[in-house]
Amino acid sequence: MGEIWPQQKIGLSKDKRVLFLTKDLDLIRQQLYNGLDLKMEDLAPEDLLDDINTDVMTPAWVCFDHKPAEIAKNAYAGLMYDGMRVFGEKALINGNFEVIVSGQRKGTGSSRETAAQCEKWSGIKIVIAASFAPIHERNNINLGQLMGDYEILKRLQNGENIDLEEFTSKYDPVTKLIIENGGLFPFAEKLDSDQLKLMPLQTPKRPMTMAEKIISRNLVGQPEGQCVKPNDPVIAQVQGGYSHEFTSAQVHTFLIEEYGSGYALPNPGKFAVFEDHLLYAHHNPKFVPHMDKVQTLRDLQVEFQQHTGVRDYSAKNGVSPGICHQVAREEFIEVGDFIQATDSHTCMGGASNALTYGVGATEYSSLVYSGFTFVKVPESIRFELVGQLSKGCTAKDVILYILADHARKELTLNRSMEFGGSGLESLSIDERATLCNMATECSARTGICEADDLLYEWLEKFQGGDIEDMKNKLVAPDEGAIYDGGTHRIDLSCIVPMVAHPGNPDEGVPSDPTNGADIEDIGEVDIDIAYGGSCTAGKEDDIAYYAEVCLAAEAAGMMVKDSVEFYIQYGSGHVKDFAISKGWHDLFQRVGVKLIDPGCGACIGAGPGVSVDENQVTVSAINRNFQGRSGPGKLYLASPLTVATSAFTGKISAWNIDLFS
Repeated sequence: MGEIWPQQKIGLSKDKRVLFLTKDLDLIRQQLYNGLDLKMEDLAPEDLLDDINTDVMTPAWVCFDHKPAEIAKNAYAGLMYDGMRVFGEKALINGNFEVIVSGQRKGTGSSRETAAQCEKWSGIKIVIAASFAPIHERNNINLGQLMGDYEILKRLQNGENIDLEEFTSKYDPVTKLIIENGGLFPFAEKLDSDQLKLMPLQTPKRPMTMAEKIISRNLVGQPEGQCVKPNDPVIAQVQGGYSHEFTSAQVHTFLIEEYGSGYALPNPGKFAVFEDHLLYAHHNPKFVPHMDKVQTLRDLQVEFQQHTGVRDYSAKNGVSPGICHQVAREEFIEVGDFIQATDSHTCMGGASNALTYGVGATEYSSLVYSGFTFVKVPESIRFELVGQLSKGCTAKDVILYILADHARKELTLNRSMEFGGSGLESLSIDERATLCNMATECSARTGICEADDLLYEWLEKFQGGDIEDMKNKLVAPDEGAIYDGGTHRIDLSCIVPMVAHPGNPDEGVPSDPTNGADIEDIGEVDIDIAYGGSCTAGKEDDIAYYAEVCLAAEAAGMMVKDSVEFYIQYGSGHVKDFAISKGWHDLFQRVGVKLIDPGCGACIGAGPGVSVDENQVTVSAINRNFQGRSGPGKLYLASPLTVATSAFTGKISAWNIDLFS
């Protein structure tokens, strides 16, 4: 790791290897353990594994190690075949690989930088894929990893030395500099010492999308009113951000390594730490052996908070104030803000007409220290919502439809998903948060909704503040704004209850949120677990959906099906108080629901509601159905209404008001 990288000429080392991640998982094993070497000419692109998610690359328990060298020992620990790990401990390290190759949308899912770290610290220097999820691509860039396509790989394997420029020419000038200097920290050091200069923007005045306008108003080192366009490389001020106990340890460690133990933050007031992800880790037998590492993460987060003075949302007596994304939108994300945090579902804050998205630990460390961040202005795609949802449908069904259609076609890839239209006005702020929350499942950069009176009233309720001030800060797309992903009209009245099915990973069909299907088309699917919770489905409106079904069930003299465990986990302390005030907390208990205090849980495999057997079937209102994320069983994604209904019928069932009559 000590050599200068990258060099001006890139070639393959004679003593190093190339690893192809194929849909035929046995072929991966032959490369790892039997010395099989393949060339790109031996395979077709469709033979390569698509949608490799960050949970596969570094499952949650691997992230309990905050040191990258330790994380690398269990690279790809989540890739399973017939119940067994494809990659044993140190398999990637011991394989002597310097190039890794896969299919489309490499690195979907969580923003965890550990996924990129596990490859780099295993000796991988070049990552080849048909396409990359945006956060993962950015994490690779920040670590100084080179990314290329299949044609470049063919040339490398044929013995050609390729100019570094061919790897970097597709990027904007700033990203090029980051890669050419070996990553974000070396780049930032040279920029700070005036060894590097950034070119001024030349973008003329133009109509802009919402994401473009927020970036424009936060430009650093540019004249006031400077417009931006997609792919413009800029430095922008951020209003705030947050990390949680999965990530704060790396942030603190990286800052000490780069800036010394006496480092200080310039603006800690709107930055925060949350203790929400691992509160219930001890409920998962797989995590129990690692609880000493979990405690280390907690201790380092406390040390980081006390050192910096950022907002503290630690658990009190074992109870968290709530999931970071929910609490952040309740307490400090404001209209027009630019917020970044170390979690991919940061984009949930877009419901507040803010630009919010997840970044890796390296990028967050840099921005929290400086107050600024590098931004490559994203393209946008617009969803013009019309009509109103039918009874039994929710925003979750809308985003599952978008996932199955637009995201699968890669129309949303690395774009800002912007929502507007008369149909948006019919959706509550919590429902809009569901749309934005799952923008990351679409491999989008973020999601952002237009502002209206409903939003101002919601923010006034939670944060106080002046509505006129909010209106002065709002962003709306300019007339004539260009949407590179197109404008897509979605008639909410045509949406039907949907699920995302669990795929068949053993056959090369990944478990993925884009596996959408109408409930009426999946046949009879018996369930063992119904789970309602997570940032996606633990909001006030979600609780109201669970209550609607439970009230109808109680009126019909029904209890949760004996064969089913039904869990509801509150997204924040406020949401729990809301449920209590409505009498729903007691209602849930009367009909047989198992209630969990606020925090993350089964969504990340850490808490009650996790499957324990590969034959178990879960229907869940969380955001991801990646294999192994919530236990070894099969997991269907669905709306809160569908989850609650299924808990009483014992099979995946869409809700209608007469169902229990």
